[in-house]
Amino acid sequence: MWDIINQIIHAGICTEPAPASDESMRVQAQAIRHELLRILGQALAIRAVDAGSCNGCELEIHALSNPYYNLEGLGIQFVASPRHADLLLVTGPVSRNMETALRRTYEAMPEPRLVVAVGDCGCTGGIFGESYASCGRVSNVIPVDVAVPGCPPAPVEILRGILTTVQRNRQKLTSS
Repeated sequence: MWDIINQIIHAGICTEPAPASDESMRVQAQAIRHELLRILGQALAIRAVDAGSCNGCELEIHALSNPYYNLEGLGIQFVASPRHADLLLVTGPVSRNMETALRRTYEAMPEPRLVVAVGDCGCTGGIFGESYASCGRVSNVIPVDVAVPGCPPAPVEILRGILTTVQRNRQKLTSS
């Protein structure tokens, strides 16, 4: 035990210092929140569906909830029911076993139905493509508004895809 304590004392703190506070990030976060409230009039509720991914994209999606990205601070939250969702976030190639579940989830959402396909597998089918076990990309099963490529995409790219979808929906509603 003394050897471990001695090693800790000699090694010191082996982590990097915390990043400095960035005022521009706080201003950007407030601007995003105000834009979401202006477009939607409320917080954005997201239903995430894993249609057969390797969970790499899910790790990046979960990172959006950490204090660095602070998704809930922007007025965006994940919900358990598609009936409460404004946006569907789908990862992975759609496996044949998830095809019906994904369609039902999409149909249970209120109008307008917004869908973001995340990751190379969700956008193109990835290395799995279409086969006896896979329907391929998400757009083969349900309509997709925005595709976020990457294996896996960075959390900021996923957030950018979400915001792009919301802005495109607003433009559709105002031009109609």
